[in-house]
Amino acid sequence: MSPDEQRALVAAEKPELCILPTVELNAETPAHLLDDDITPVSRLFARNTGDMPVAGTTEIAAWTLAIDGCVRAPRSWTVRKLQRGFETVTRIAVLECAGNGRAFFTTPAGTVLWQHGAAGCVAWTGVRLADLLRHCELTSDAVYTGHHSPDLRLDRRGPALSRGLPIAKALAPETLVAWALNGEPIPPLHGGPLRIVAPGYPGSASQKWITRIAIRDREHDGERMRNLHYRLPRVPVRPLAAGERYDESLFDVITDMPARAVITAPVDGFAAQGGAALAVRGRAWSGHTPLTGVEVSCDGGRTWQAAALGPLPDVFAWLRFTAMLTPPPAGAIEIIARATDARGRAQPLGSTPWNPRGYCNNTVHRVRGVIG
Repeated sequence: MSPDEQRALVAAEKPELCILPTVELNAETPAHLLDDDITPVSRLFARNTGDMPVAGTTEIAAWTLAIDGCVRAPRSWTVRKLQRGFETVTRIAVLECAGNGRAFFTTPAGTVLWQHGAAGCVAWTGVRLADLLRHCELTSDAVYTGHHSPDLRLDRRGPALSRGLPIAKALAPETLVAWALNGEPIPPLHGGPLRIVAPGYPGSASQKWITRIAIRDREHDGERMRNLHYRLPRVPVRPLAAGERYDESLFDVITDMPARAVITAPVDGFAAQGGAALAVRGRAWSGHTPLTGVEVSCDGGRTWQAAALGPLPDVFAWLRFTAMLTPPPAGAIEIIARATDARGRAQPLGSTPWNPRGYCNNTVHRVRGVIG
């Protein structure tokens, strides 16, 4: 399915999303629509890096998953055999693109200019990847997984994406091979009939349309595992002049997503009456490091008020935050929300350190309005 066909599908099935002006499909959820405990499929952002598999080839009955490489017992399963042969589990987890927040870098980085809405929290149902790997009997030299899917680059000269996971994450209890999304078969647009789900990692690690997992004895080197894709520098870097190149040995694969809070009410551009408390609510999440709090401010960050946090339905899910603010009696107002994790890392008021592809910019969300 071509990007134009994919955009037409999004326009029909996800009319509230904003389709970005990129060559490949990128459709973002407006921040105020991220208010549900479980994001409906109609409001879940969409990100594809190439052509989707051809329509009619993603039928569950014909789909298989093979695992080979550094294993003693290579295996292959149909979706039905996965469903019948292993414990079925459901995990609620945030799915977030590594480039979420990229639009807020003052120096341009990357091409897909997400704001805050390249994220959603959904219920995934499938089997633990660890159960499949144990069935295949990993050898002692197993280091990484390599994921393979039938989607192609837009020039059709190779796979659109071939990511992987360190073996420790592949064996983690939250990592799934999933066939259902919010209790229904995963739609082809979101990777059905089978996809990897790797909570806490950037969304690219949750590879769609998975047909083969190769167990590697080294870090996987598939499409978009090299050339700084989904990698962050360990040291500060600057934009390069023409002809210069970065030392790729200074960059590491992103294995954790930062803390983030998104305000879902009031909506940007709101108007409120003076003299009344202002209710604020939103969603907050992090990667592998738990959240410890969310704060809100209506005076530019000079003072902060702790928000009340709702229950956390699963380790990698998002939670609701709420607060009642006392706004100024009249005039323009800006509400800011910031999340802090258990390592004391709070969202920055400005952008995070710049990197060439603009990953993991978790700058605070700002909502502006008028009190009158």
